[in-house]
Amino acid sequence: MTVSALPRRTTEAAPVPGLLRLTWAALFLNVLAFAGSVILVPIPESLGQLVTQGALLLAALLALILNRRATLRPDVFLVLLTVLAVVTLMTSLHNEFLLSSTFRACRLLLFLGVVWLLTPWLGSRQMELLRCHRQCHFVVLGLVLLGALVAPGLAFSFQGRLSGVLWPIPPTQVAHYAAILLGTSTVLWMCRVIGGRDAMVAIGLSSITLVATHTRTALLAAVIGLVFAGASLFFRHVRVRRTSAVVAAFAVLAATVFATELTAWVLRGQTAEDAGRLTGRTDVWAQVMALDRPLRERLFGRGMSDQSFNGLAIDSNWVATYLDQGWFGVSVIAVALITILLRAITYPPRPQRAVALFLIVYCMVASITETGLSTASPYLLDLVVAAALVAPSRRVRPSDPRGVT
Repeated sequence: MTVSALPRRTTEAAPVPGLLRLTWAALFLNVLAFAGSVILVPIPESLGQLVTQGALLLAALLALILNRRATLRPDVFLVLLTVLAVVTLMTSLHNEFLLSSTFRACRLLLFLGVVWLLTPWLGSRQMELLRCHRQCHFVVLGLVLLGALVAPGLAFSFQGRLSGVLWPIPPTQVAHYAAILLGTSTVLWMCRVIGGRDAMVAIGLSSITLVATHTRTALLAAVIGLVFAGASLFFRHVRVRRTSAVVAAFAVLAATVFATELTAWVLRGQTAEDAGRLTGRTDVWAQVMALDRPLRERLFGRGMSDQSFNGLAIDSNWVATYLDQGWFGVSVIAVALITILLRAITYPPRPQRAVALFLIVYCMVASITETGLSTASPYLLDLVVAAALVAPSRRVRPSDPRGVT
């Protein structure tokens, strides 16, 4: 047999359609919240919010052009989220802050409408949505690191934690983007989907960024997500077994030699009591759960809010969902998570399953001290990508200039 007759082990992925890339970038920009913190070049908060909110309208327009025939694929995960959004809008119409609450509910509905228009790419073997998602993370981390190089003092001005200064991104969100890029890059490298050089750059930059943000939730969620993703690959990939052994040995060595330094890093200057109370988060959670509310509000919530209570951030998806969408919202989100988790577990042993497991487990762990699973947010985009990865396979022709056929 000649060399030219040998079968290729891998084939290059087809290029992502430019219009799909732009649509996803607009969606991503919409959930890239404008924090209004100090940045290198001051931008009026109203202008920043106009850019992010207007990006959703741009995403809707691009999605309609991309999918001119409005071809939709049924998906249980999206159906559950849509039902929640509709009920939330109905509840928001009775909120004391009618305009702001209704606006947030309508934004969630429009956000899901754009995602529905992208459902023809669910289940694609080319993983176009994941590739678009990772490219957006690369851009965000690039901006954060560039800002740290240009103005390091300003970038680390928030308690010594890395934040965005070219675009206002708080340390917790920077950590989220770094953790997602770190986890997906690691899984794709272990599955031999991306090469060693690309993986080294992605893993190196995201690891440095994650540590610099000093964010415990993102780090813990990434580690647990990688454990589950690695377990799904353990018996099929030699690289996973070797990497697991090396990482385990390194972790034991680091924990032994640098125990004091690691403890100080985890505590972040806090006492053990403060760390146990999750920096005061549990006090706010207790106040929300102890709130005396009518039965209707306990069941369906009071409508969309900024997910705060008495001026304090709630910082828990489940407590915030209970406040805004009641036990109905909590139940729908839980069922939606279980649905895509079971779909991932029963999916054929492919890279898509491992990446989806990482994203799902990451969001589940992070949801304890972060909000976003019940509203338009980066976390919801992560879950959409996970649902797309483990959806039933179906061929699409993304290169067709006329749109979806």
